[in-house]
Amino acid sequence: MLWFLIIGIIAGWLAGNVIKGGGFGLIGDLIIGVVGSFIGGYLFKLLGISTYGTIGEILMATFGAIILLWVIRIF
Repeated sequence: MLWFLIIGIIAGWLAGNVIKGGGFGLIGDLIIGVVGSFIGGYLFKLLGISTYGTIGEILMATFGAIILLWVIRIF
């Protein structure tokens, strides 16, 4: 559980830097990263892409978080 949260924080921070140009604070990064990891996992499974290891999990969660932030910016 703790590892999942750490990956969520890292992914949220990375996505915040890619999309907005900065992070959203610890709690904001955590929420965006955790929700993004679910989105990324769903999309990767849908596309048939497999990830392995910690780096793969972070990339998948970051991809999902970027998609989440992009959708939020549309609205």
